[in-house]
Amino acid sequence: MKKNKKVLIGLIVLVALIVLPMIPFLVIKGQYNFHDFWSMFFTKIFSWTAFLSSFLPIIKQAPESLFITAIAMVFGLILGLLLALVRLNKIPILNQIRAVFVSFIRGTPIIVQLFLSYTGIPLILKAINMNYGTNLTVNILPASLFVIVAFALNEGAYNSETIRAAIQSVDKGQIEAARSLGMTNFQVFWRVTLPEAATVATAPLGNALIGLLKSTSLAFTAGVVEMTAQAQIIGGSTFRQFEAYLTLALVYWPICIVFEILIRLIERKLSIKMPLDNRKLRTQISISRNPFDMTGEGGAGL
Repeated sequence: MKKNKKVLIGLIVLVALIVLPMIPFLVIKGQYNFHDFWSMFFTKIFSWTAFLSSFLPIIKQAPESLFITAIAMVFGLILGLLLALVRLNKIPILNQIRAVFVSFIRGTPIIVQLFLSYTGIPLILKAINMNYGTNLTVNILPASLFVIVAFALNEGAYNSETIRAAIQSVDKGQIEAARSLGMTNFQVFWRVTLPEAATVATAPLGNALIGLLKSTSLAFTAGVVEMTAQAQIIGGSTFRQFEAYLTLALVYWPICIVFEILIRLIERKLSIKMPLDNRKLRTQISISRNPFDMTGEGGAGL
């Protein structure tokens, strides 16, 4: 009964979404009826030619957006892990610097960080030239470098909190059991803590990855021609901005869907499925195989 009720509600909502756009044409008398209005719209207002011709140029810039996303995310994960470890171990001085850095990144807009990267790196090169007598110029650097630096720092700050929370969610019983087997701190972290934390952090880090992909639409502010910049170029040259941006949206959408599917597959791969009755045993690790046995034959114990 509940399923039938949900189906009925869904059908009602669908009908409402179809009928509501027709109401103005039924209530307010215009020059066109419903059919003629949409015929006029798609012949005189909306340009199918501009819309369809925008796909190929925008898709050609997709590798640039994906490249920036991948590189920035990799460095963001590395930086986030380091910052999370600094906070968890409460390393003096470094922990205070980390707190200021994370607070600054989380308290400023990403576009401001892009401008700081775009204008700050040339100043650093100028300072190096003045101090060491070199002749470094900003022209030797690709425009995507400014964007990658800004996005990597931004992702590192946000990912550090996600990774820190994921590490702290690991059951201490598993860590203690691993140490009782004689594992070193590094082995415990690599074999127990990191796999468990990865399972918890996959979903939020996946969302961060999708958010990063969409944030690359701001890369044009640093002179990078990616998908959004290409849409702006097309819209400015044809005076069909709506069609160009609609094409851009329809290119971003399936890419994000693919990312979501991959994230779910990774999450499913990392998840540890246990019977409901055995969840209380989650704090124990199996010793049916010697974790230090490198021969692959295993053993009943140590």
